[in-house]
Amino acid sequence: MHHCFLIRNADVVLTMDDDRREIKGGDILIRDGVIEAVGQGLYDDDAQILDGRGCLVTPGLVNTHHHLYQTLTRAVPGAQDALLFGWLKTLYPIWAKFGPEHMRISALVGLAELALSGCSTTSDHLYLYPNGARLDDTIEAARAIGLRLHATRGSMSIGESLGGLPPDSLVEREEDILNDCIRVIDAFHDPNAGAMIRVGVAPCSPFSVSRELMRDSAILARDKGVMLHTHLAENDEDIAYSLEKFGMRPGQYAEELGWTGPDVWHAHCVMLDREEISLFARTKTGVAHCPCSNCRLGSGIAPVRPMRDAGVRVGLGVDGSASNDTGNLIMEARTGMLLQRVYYGADKMSPREMLEIATRGGAEVLGRDDIGILAPGKRADIAVWNMSDVEAAGSWDPAALLLAGPMIVKDLFVEGRHVVADSWVTTIDMGTTLARQKTLALGLRN
Repeated sequence: MHHCFLIRNADVVLTMDDDRREIKGGDILIRDGVIEAVGQGLYDDDAQILDGRGCLVTPGLVNTHHHLYQTLTRAVPGAQDALLFGWLKTLYPIWAKFGPEHMRISALVGLAELALSGCSTTSDHLYLYPNGARLDDTIEAARAIGLRLHATRGSMSIGESLGGLPPDSLVEREEDILNDCIRVIDAFHDPNAGAMIRVGVAPCSPFSVSRELMRDSAILARDKGVMLHTHLAENDEDIAYSLEKFGMRPGQYAEELGWTGPDVWHAHCVMLDREEISLFARTKTGVAHCPCSNCRLGSGIAPVRPMRDAGVRVGLGVDGSASNDTGNLIMEARTGMLLQRVYYGADKMSPREMLEIATRGGAEVLGRDDIGILAPGKRADIAVWNMSDVEAAGSWDPAALLLAGPMIVKDLFVEGRHVVADSWVTTIDMGTTLARQKTLALGLRN
């Protein structure tokens, strides 16, 4: 394995550093997984050279919300045209058939797809554990492919018989949930800079767990020094449920149960109102914005512009591949940019701001200052985009990445490891993996 790389002569390096420097004819020197220098005319005897001519270089993109297990259930009939709650009702019985291999292979495919879209770090929200499946299966997949993973130990404890959405077969006892959270944190969580695996605690949503579990999860996470994640204020049904069951809006509910703060991030937040936005800004609570999923399920357009203006931490998420149904993070960034424009005005979300949300913004949401920026001392998570091919041909400015393309990365480094080279995943055998994925998907239909 080569420990020293030099990306040389890139058309532009978008650093996302504190000065938002953009370096024309830029070089980046990587040694032992860390960025040693960023500038022009860099040289090193030992370095393997990567020619950056015709390319744009950005920090690796950061995905703040995903359900990797859902890569096996894309475009399921019956779930294609449903709203959130109906969509879940169709899919839960299928997911109940999953086992450890479904989890691992689905995660491998989802992670490969993310890598090809320039994503170097992803969180994952796994909240069902049928037939012996464990969070360990997903972590194993991330280690094989070489992406950074923030794996969250999700959970559901209120089944249909108690008025919840999931079938009783998919819910767990709250004591078992908390014990397994402790197990996976102790086994896998790495709090250090440059961590490849971190673990978080993530009850699925306020309508699939009890008040007690929400509160106990927050206490446990803080005791262990890990982050908290859940779904919040996703659509109208969500708000109605909160008002009816809890007598308050989702933001108030979150605050009351200890679910605000710099160690918390919420997925979706489409329906946050002004008070909730200022609560999140004040408490430094993060938001994972999932524009394609919100379109696909008809949930609405999240108020990203007002959130950013108020100072809320916002990152991007592709969400599960059953509600998107793609897992391409650069495409997510483009869609997110377009939606803010159609809603608030064409001058309200620039390509550069959305790229910042997709990199540095996502890193902040996940509580990391060691990634998302191309600067000396940061981890070598670097995406190289070929701007000389058909998608971006004729472009005048780096903004072309979101305004035109490409939607597939040329090279991706994670911790200095060349995970994608010439738009090809180098770390796993894609042919075997995809064949197995197809077989497993066919098996679920029967």
